[in-house]
Amino acid sequence: MHSAASGMEAHQFALDTIANNLANASTTSFKRTRTNFEDLFYEHLKVPGAESDAGQTGVGISVGLGTRVQSTTQNFSQGSLLDTNGDFDVAIVGEGFFQVQDGAGLAYTRAGNFTLNSNGDMVLASADSGRVLQGPFNIPPGATSITITGDGQITYLDGQNVLQNAGQIPVYQFPNKTGLLQKGENLYVETIASGTALAGTPGTDGFGQLRHRFLEASNVEPVRELVDLIKTQRNFELNSQTIQAADQMLQLISNLRRF
Repeated sequence: MHSAASGMEAHQFALDTIANNLANASTTSFKRTRTNFEDLFYEHLKVPGAESDAGQTGVGISVGLGTRVQSTTQNFSQGSLLDTNGDFDVAIVGEGFFQVQDGAGLAYTRAGNFTLNSNGDMVLASADSGRVLQGPFNIPPGATSITITGDGQITYLDGQNVLQNAGQIPVYQFPNKTGLLQKGENLYVETIASGTALAGTPGTDGFGQLRHRFLEASNVEPVRELVDLIKTQRNFELNSQTIQAADQMLQLISNLRRF
């Protein structure tokens, strides 16, 4: 009964994960999360290789004590590209993250829906605050023909139609990107598990190239999530039926005294 209860608890967590994936199917650059399980420790009634009257046993007798959530893993596969025609929209095609200032610290994102703040700095659009894209990169009022090349160079025409360069956007990689901490608002923060951020030029040395006026869509596949949803629901039901069967057996045993 307790083993089945652990299965129900674990699959409830998996259901929450799937629900979050589906809720973010339209979130810019969102990466789907997978729930991983592991079995719990075992009660060994007889250890394999134990001595018996007939010699050593080739197998043992063990019973497991259920399951639990081992970890959640993000799938960082490339999402499809959406043509937005926005002057400050940028997508990363391949590996890498943008670096933004988040309060007193730094955060990383795949979302490239940038805009300008009151100072003319490129910031990650947010309902709460504008997180400045590191450089920073400043675009003065009246600038036209804004272009961001594949290697991150930002150019524009000033008020006198003179071509100006606002700098080059770097991208960052991590030794273990699955070790990044999800902060929400399309942000990740560095952890000991992720390793230190490594800066590079877009399109070189394995770093992804930039695509101006495009955004990366979520990599959630609704059909796949719905299949996982059905499997999770059925596994939850099977565990609940196990508890019902155990309850019926206990009821039968408690009624034996009447015979």
